[in-house]
Amino acid sequence: MQAILTVIGTRPEAIKMAPLLLAMRAAPGIRSLLCVTGQHRHMLDGALAEFGLVADYDLDIMRPGQDLTWITTAVLAGLRPILAETRPDWLLVHGDTTTAMAAAMAGFYAGLPIAHIEAGLRSHDLGRPFPEEMNRVVVDRMASLLFAPTEGARRNLLRENVPQGRIVVTGNTAVDAVLAMRGRILADPALAARLAAALPELAPGRRVILVTLHRRENFGAPFAAICQALLQLAARGDVEVVYPLHLNPAVREPALCLLGGVPHIHLLPPLGYAAFTHLLMRAAVVLTDSGGIQEEAPSLGKPVLVLREVTERPEAVKAGTAQLVGTDTAQILAATNRLLDHPAPQRERANPYGDGQAAARILARLRQANQRTTSLAPARASAGVMLPAG
Repeated sequence: MQAILTVIGTRPEAIKMAPLLLAMRAAPGIRSLLCVTGQHRHMLDGALAEFGLVADYDLDIMRPGQDLTWITTAVLAGLRPILAETRPDWLLVHGDTTTAMAAAMAGFYAGLPIAHIEAGLRSHDLGRPFPEEMNRVVVDRMASLLFAPTEGARRNLLRENVPQGRIVVTGNTAVDAVLAMRGRILADPALAARLAAALPELAPGRRVILVTLHRRENFGAPFAAICQALLQLAARGDVEVVYPLHLNPAVREPALCLLGGVPHIHLLPPLGYAAFTHLLMRAAVVLTDSGGIQEEAPSLGKPVLVLREVTERPEAVKAGTAQLVGTDTAQILAATNRLLDHPAPQRERANPYGDGQAAARILARLRQANQRTTSLAPARASAGVMLPAG
C-alpha cells in the first residue's frame, strides 16, 4: 500500500488538486491522505465540499491579519508531527502558494520525497507575482518529481539543471477540473438553472465581463486604475460587469468603495466552483490577474485579458487566447472594447494547458515510483544541499 500525503491550503489548490485526489481515492493500492492548512479557511472549505473531499488532518492556521511569516512558520510547525506519524511515500504539493512552499520545506527537513504539481512556471521576476514566483522556484529545488503542465515549463526546469528524468509533462489539472464541471452543468439542466438563479439579475441582451482581482502587486494605485477602467466599461450600455470579490480586505474594501452601487457592476461574494464555472461559460470577456483563470478560460474558449505586467503562463498569450495588458486604464479599455466591438469567431484550438487527462498521467507516474525507488540524494544535490553523513 503506497501512502501519499497531499497538503493544500487555498481554494485554487483544492480545485486543481481535486481531480488527482479523487483519482487517488479510487485507485487500488494507494492510501491517499489529505492535510489542509486552512491558509484560506472559508474559501478552501467550500471548494473541498463541492468535490466531496474531507481532510484527514487540519492545521487550521488562519488568523486575522495573518502575514507570510505566520503562514510559513505555522505550516512548518503544524506539519512536523503529522509527517512523523504518517511517513508517506510521497508528499504532494501544488503550485506557488506559501502553503506549498512551507509544506515542501517541512517534507524536505523530514527527508521525504516531494512531488510538485504544476512545476516549472516562471515569470523570471521574484517580485511579480510576489511571493508566488519565489515559492514555486523553492519548491522546484526541493522536489524529487516535478509535474510540469507544459513543454515551456519543462524547458524552464531543464535550464535550471533539473535532471530530465525527474520531469513529467502532464497538462494542467485545472483543465481536468473545469472540463469536468462544464460537463456536469451541461448534462444537468436543473443544476444549470439553480446556478443561474443564484446570480444577480443581469440585464437581458447584455454581454458579461467577468472580473477577478487579488494579486498583491496590484494593491493600491494599480487596483484603482483597473477600477477606473471597469467604471467606464460599465457605462458602455451593452455589458454587465460581474466581479466576485476576494475575501482579502486589501481587495474587498477598495472594490466596495470604488465600484459599489454602480449600475451594471455586480460585486458578488466568492462563488463556489460550479457557480464560477457557470459564470465563466456565460462570459464574453474575462479580465483577471489570476493564474488559474488564465488556464480555465482558454479551456472554455473565452478570451482573457491579463491585468498584470508579466505572467508565468505565456502559452495562452502565444496561442492568441490571452493578452497581457497590465493595469493602465487606457490600455485595459482599448483591449476590452476591441474584443467587444470586434469579437473574433470561435475557433477550435488545441488547448495549450492540456486535454483534461493530467490527473491520470500524474497518478500513473506516482505509481511507478515510491520512496524505495526514488533516491532523495540527486534531488538534494541538484539543490546545492549537502547530505549529512550516515
